Amino acid sequence: MIVVGITGASGVIYGIRLLEALRELNIENTLVMSDLAKVVIESETDYDVDDVIKMADNYYEFHDLTASINSGSFKTEGMVIVPCTMKTLSSIANGYGSNTITRVADVNLKEKRPLVIVPRETPLRSIHIQNMLTLSQEGATILPAMPGFYSNPKTIDDQINFVVGKILDSLKIDNDLFKRWK
Repeated sequence: MIVVGITGASGVIYGIRLLEALRELNIENTLVMSDLAKVVIESETDYDVDDVIKMADNYYEFHDLTASINSGSFKTEGMVIVPCTMKTLSSIANGYGSNTITRVADVNLKEKRPLVIVPRETPLRSIHIQNMLTLSQEGATILPAMPGFYSNPKTIDDQINFVVGKILDSLKIDNDLFKRWK
């Protein structure tokens, strides 16, 4: 089971496409969305928040720190935060698990489970880079939403699939979402 956290950065379509891909691959998933992610979904996409929630096998509220998913005894095969705001990244890097997304990320790090963070910010300040370095040193994978162009993408969907395919690769999940370098 993969936990998907969607925060309020631009690029929520990456998280939505990841949920679709996990479903297509018959991989159980659990979703947590920040309050701002719901606003950005309505602003950036044609998806309704309730429809995104229905894509998930399980859903937990953003502020529910009593949910079982917040415990290290809750078994997962990893977590992806896509997109990840700099606030969320900073909270995780500094051990501040004040909501379900940051707490579950903290649990994944302490339990040595995969944590893939897809930051969505540009340009970056030095503190952003430092926080990414801190998380990388603790075992997180930092996977910026930077589509590759060697596959000669034709559509925005091709570029989204490239990033989502790289996320799945980071979790060691076989996929054919993008054309690989030959």
